[in-house]
Amino acid sequence: MLAATGRTPHTQDIGLETIGLAPGSWLEVDSTMRVRAITGADGADGGGWLYAAGDVNHLALLTHMGKYQGRICGDAIAARARGHEPAVTDRSSVSCVPQVIFTVPEVAAVGLSAEQARARGMTVRVVDYELGEVAGASLFADGYTGHAQMVVDEDRTTIAGMTLAGPGVGEMIHAATVAVAGEVPLDRLWHAVPSYPTMSEVWLRLLETYGL
Repeated sequence: MLAATGRTPHTQDIGLETIGLAPGSWLEVDSTMRVRAITGADGADGGGWLYAAGDVNHLALLTHMGKYQGRICGDAIAARARGHEPAVTDRSSVSCVPQVIFTVPEVAAVGLSAEQARARGMTVRVVDYELGEVAGASLFADGYTGHAQMVVDEDRTTIAGMTLAGPGVGEMIHAATVAVAGEVPLDRLWHAVPSYPTMSEVWLRLLETYGL
């Protein structure tokens, strides 16, 4: 049983009202984690001094994404302290977020689901493969069962998203994260040869099923 009750920002008692923001609200940020509602002396949107990394900005409520945003935020603050606009931009807040649900079995996902991709106007193809049919599955556990689903952006021939379900899949999702974040074309992934016999051979099977 999975109970998902949602979350609210813990910003009630930090003085947001003193700078014109509503206590208890999410803090919308730009790509450098600077709060958009605070306008700097130059009058530019988001040109202020307040930054918000992690759950409070409501981009991706996950510990690893908060750590990632913290690195972006620190680089941006340091760059602006030196009088430069930061070169770094956040590309992972929405479309490249990896996540693991530590249920039994685990569920791991990155990028967009087929429904989300279609809602963005993308032409997608869904490719499914049973993880238990990968040679490495029997070495991982007797009677292993699981499922892999790859969502392909047909216009760009790249992976828009990946979902894995099965024991230990949380340790497998980073390869998909690299493929999604790096926008790696499928014909390039075909030459990323997985070791045999490992669970990672599912990549070969998914690409074969796709038709490469």
